[in-house]
Amino acid sequence: MGWHAQLNLDYRAQQGRTAVHFTHDGPLRVLKSLYPEGPGICHNVLVHPPGGLVGGDVLDIAVRVGEGAHALVTTPGATRFYKSNGEPALQRTRLSLAPGARLEWLPLEALAYNACEAVNHLELELAEGAQLLAWDVTALGLPLAGQPFEQGCFTQHLEWPGRFLERGVIAAHDHLLLDGGLGLAGRRCLASLVFASGSPVARAQREALLEATHELLQAAPSDVVAGVTAPNDHMLVLRALAPVVEPAMALCKSAWALWRSQLWGLRAAAPRIWAM
Repeated sequence: MGWHAQLNLDYRAQQGRTAVHFTHDGPLRVLKSLYPEGPGICHNVLVHPPGGLVGGDVLDIAVRVGEGAHALVTTPGATRFYKSNGEPALQRTRLSLAPGARLEWLPLEALAYNACEAVNHLELELAEGAQLLAWDVTALGLPLAGQPFEQGCFTQHLEWPGRFLERGVIAAHDHLLLDGGLGLAGRRCLASLVFASGSPVARAQREALLEATHELLQAAPSDVVAGVTAPNDHMLVLRALAPVVEPAMALCKSAWALWRSQLWGLRAAAPRIWAM
């Protein structure tokens, strides 16, 4: 039987300070709160001591951000979905934001090892005035280590009920998807950066952000294919394909810094764990 780990994070604004209360069950923890930008923004690092998921493992993460609170959550390293024993491995995350709340959900990449059977499920709930910056970076196999993604299946699910639904199933035997010109075209890293707002974003602000992001994408490396869209008046979505993780992650960090500055007037305060 696999491990079933649960972690619940509850952020609240108290006298100008964002504080977190958490409960956990199983091998999933949160490190102490850090405030590199002052008391209003709480930075946390989630830690999964086993280091990865095998068949039958389930990680359940629930994040609630209260009215007026602002949290930034990341991880110290990649989430690894290892070779399956016949059962799927599941990471299930629910992000719930109260009115006026802000959340930056910035885990490092997910690695889909050869022969894994994995599901990465993310669901959003945003109240009026809440805003979210979130990314997802997924790498298929470890091609530089001679471990290509030749067996198994990885399912990615992103849902904001009533606003947005994206579900992709990547099967290792689907060579038309993995290698076709209308698919991944041989690239093995997929990245998405999402801005979601509980209230409609003014058209002028949306277009200005799209234009600035297009300029940023012009400087992307030649082996990275990327684009940005506004699927509705509550969201912006940037997608990128790259041969490996590093250029895709670098692009996501640059776009995150741009969006953070333009949307909130905040500089990119990168978590110190990213430099370690």
